[in-house]
Amino acid sequence: MSIKLLIHIHTLTCHQPPFLLKNLILHKPAISKYRLVNLHLPNLGFNFINRLNIIYVENWKSRLAFLMAAIGSAVGLGNIWRFPYVAYKNGGGAFLIPYIVALFTVGIPLLIAEYAVGSIFRKSAPIAIGKISKKMEWVGWLGVLSAFFISIYYCVLMAWCLCYLFHSFKLTWQPHADIFFYDEFLKVTSSPSIFGSINLQIVFALLFIWTSIYLILYKGVKSIGKVVLITVPLPTILLLILTIRGLTLYGAGNGLEFYLAPDFSKIASPTVWLSAYAQIFFSLSLAQGIMITYASFLEKGSDIANNAFITALADGGTAFLAGFAVFSVLGFLAYQTGLPMEEIARGGIGLAFITYPTAISKIPYMASFFGIIFFVALLTFGIDSAFSMVEAITNGLKDKFNISREKSTFLICLIGFLTGLLLVGGSSIYWIDIMDHFISNFALVFVGLLECIVFGYIFGGEKLRKYVNDVSEIRVGKWMSIMLKIFAPIVLILIGLASLVELATKGYENYPAWCLTMGMFIVILAIIIAVAMARIKCQREQ
Repeated sequence: MSIKLLIHIHTLTCHQPPFLLKNLILHKPAISKYRLVNLHLPNLGFNFINRLNIIYVENWKSRLAFLMAAIGSAVGLGNIWRFPYVAYKNGGGAFLIPYIVALFTVGIPLLIAEYAVGSIFRKSAPIAIGKISKKMEWVGWLGVLSAFFISIYYCVLMAWCLCYLFHSFKLTWQPHADIFFYDEFLKVTSSPSIFGSINLQIVFALLFIWTSIYLILYKGVKSIGKVVLITVPLPTILLLILTIRGLTLYGAGNGLEFYLAPDFSKIASPTVWLSAYAQIFFSLSLAQGIMITYASFLEKGSDIANNAFITALADGGTAFLAGFAVFSVLGFLAYQTGLPMEEIARGGIGLAFITYPTAISKIPYMASFFGIIFFVALLTFGIDSAFSMVEAITNGLKDKFNISREKSTFLICLIGFLTGLLLVGGSSIYWIDIMDHFISNFALVFVGLLECIVFGYIFGGEKLRKYVNDVSEIRVGKWMSIMLKIFAPIVLILIGLASLVELATKGYENYPAWCLTMGMFIVILAIIIAVAMARIKCQREQ
C-alpha cells in the first residue's frame, strides 16, 4: 500500500496569512505508525510554524485488490437467494433480456458515476457529495446510514449462517427443516410485538461476525485488500462445486428447465422490467456510499469505466451461476418428494434455511460436506458485503470529524452489535423483513434518485463523462449522460411509486399497520440523522 502525506503547514507571522503547502509524497519506509522518521522540512523562510497536521491518504495496493473488494461488495447473499427466484418468477431465461438492458441503462452508468466521483474527490461519499454541493451532503450521509442499517440485520443473517454451518456437521435440522428453523432455532413468536426468547448461539455468532468485521477494517484498505483476495474467489469456487454436484442429481434437469425455460410473454409486463431494474440497483451496492468510498482509495488517474464493467458483469455472472446451484438441487428435491416445482421454489430466507437444507439432507453421499460448503459460501459471500457497508460510514466519520480509523470502526461495530441484539429474539424474522423492505424500496431508491440529480445536473453529466474517458481504457459515449440525467431518474421514480402504490393498496406481507408505520419511521429517522450530520461543522470548518 502506498501512503501519501498531505502536510498542512499553518504559519503565524505579522504579515502573512496561513497557507497550504503543496502535497509532499514520502516513501513508506520513512513512515512509522506513531512518528515521522528522517523528515526534514525545507527552510520556509517564515518566523513561526503554528500547527502541523499530517493526513495519511490510503491507496489500494493493486487494481486487482480494488476489483476484488468492489465485486465482493456487489456479490452478496441476494445473488444466491434472490436472483434465481426473481428470474424464474419473471420469465425464466427471458428475464435475462430486461436484466441485461437494466444493467447497461442504469446499473453501469450509475456505477461509473460513483467510481468517478470517488476517484475525483478521494473522499468518503458524504464528503465527496458535499464538495459537489454543500447543501446535498446529507444525501451522502443518507446513503451510508442506509447501508449501516442494512448491515445491522445483514450481520444477524450471517450469524444464522454461521450457526447453520455448525449444524451442517450433523444435519441437525432433520427430519423437518422448517420446524427446526422456526420453532427450535429462531423460536419465532406469533407477532412482531412479542420479542420472545433469545438463542444464545445466535448472540455469540453475531459477536463473532462483528469482531471479524472490526479486525478486517481497522487497519484500512491494506487489510481489506488481503482479505478479499480470499473471500471473493473462494465462494465462487464453492458455488461451482455445488453446481457440479447438483447437476449429477436425479431431477436436476427439470429444475434447470424450470429456472431457464423462457416465457417471452412476460416481457410485455411492466412489473417484470421494474423487477429487473430493482435487482440491478440493489445488487450492485449502488446509492450506499460503498463504491464512492472504495473508488476514493484509487490512485489518481486509475481506470474507471473498465473497472465498472468488470464489477457489474462479475456480479451478474455470479447471480446467474447461483441459479444453476439452486435449481439443480431444487429439481432433485422435487424428484425426491414428488412435489411440483411451484411449491418447492422459493427465494429469500426460506430458500437458504429450509428448502436448500432439506434438499442437502437427501443427497445420497457426503450430505454434511455439501451442507458445510453451502453455508461457508453464504458466509464468505456475505462478509464482503457486510464490511463494505461498515467501511462506507466509518470513512464518513473519519473524514468529517478527523477521528482515527480505529476509533470510528470500533464505534460503528459496537453500535451495530448492540443494535443487532434487538434482532436475536423470536420476533427477529419479522423485523428483518420489514427493515429490508422499507430501506431497500424507499431509502435507497430515494438516495439513488438524488445521486442522479447531483451527478448529472449539479456536477454535470458531460463533465463526469469527460473525466471518465480521460482515465479509462474504454471510452463511454453520451449515452452515459443521458441515462444518468434522464432515464435512470425515471426508472427510480417508477420503482418508488410502484412500491408506494403497493404499500397503500395491499400493505406488505399482512403485517399490521403499526409495523408498516415503524418501517417508514426507520426511513424518516435515517433522513433526520443524515440532515443533522451534514449540518454539523467539522473540525476544519470550525
